[in-house]
Amino acid sequence: MFFQEATPDTSGYMIAGYAVTFLVMALYVASIYLRSRNLKQDMTILQEMDQPAPAQPKTASPVKKSSTKTGSNKPAKPVTKRSRKK
Repeated sequence: MFFQEATPDTSGYMIAGYAVTFLVMALYVASIYLRSRNLKQDMTILQEMDQPAPAQPKTASPVKKSSTKTGSNKPAKPVTKRSRKK
């Protein structure tokens, strides 16, 4: 007589709880995977930067191209707009 109420059905809440838990775990695993992949890429880039550059073969001095321009080698003045006072 005292406890004659029916037990409430909470299976929907249990399924929702498991779904949320597995979703959070999946996001965490994906985050760890992406971080690991980015770390490996950074390591390879740093190792490539640490290696000395290959020696360039020495060649004769580069041939200078003759300039077809005549006149001085002064840089051109920048063009500026002047505003008219009214």
